[in-house]
Amino acid sequence: MGRKKVTSVHKANIMKFSDGLWLDVSRQVAKDYPDIEFEDRIVDNMCMQLIQKPELYDVIVLPNLYGDIISDLCAGLVGGLGVAPGANIGDKVAIFEATHGSAPKYKGQNKVNPTALILSGVMMLRHIAKMAEADKLEKAVAAVIAEGKNVTYDMKEDRNDPTAVGTSQMADAIIEKMGSS
Repeated sequence: MGRKKVTSVHKANIMKFSDGLWLDVSRQVAKDYPDIEFEDRIVDNMCMQLIQKPELYDVIVLPNLYGDIISDLCAGLVGGLGVAPGANIGDKVAIFEATHGSAPKYKGQNKVNPTALILSGVMMLRHIAKMAEADKLEKAVAAVIAEGKNVTYDMKEDRNDPTAVGTSQMADAIIEKMGSS
């Protein structure tokens, strides 16, 4: 995928056995990829670095606990959990989902932002080498968001803005943009 750098995140300075093992394995795996720069960061420092200098990072690998925390932190940097896509990619299986998970308390309310799930679909399309389709969908999402008209309440300046649309209306606007491009 053309990635240049991997950062492994840990707390091996305190969690010497569990995170020490994580760091040791990260370093061992990195040796198999000499063309990709490897570095490590302690989790609390990583949080600060992502706020101050997010452009310095490319791929970040973390144990589950830190991944949950940092994914929410990063979602806040890009607009919230409603826009943050997610992927869990293994050797044989890949799962693509919104970072926020299923949000069952909003089931059937036509209220939640569909962007995270749709962008997870973009990631899936890229994973299966459907680049043109991924680009088309991503451009449609960006166009709808930039226009600001057919977006959910969480993307409005005022969350109580009566012009906010529901999940299905935003999805329909994205589909319409795809048809016009």
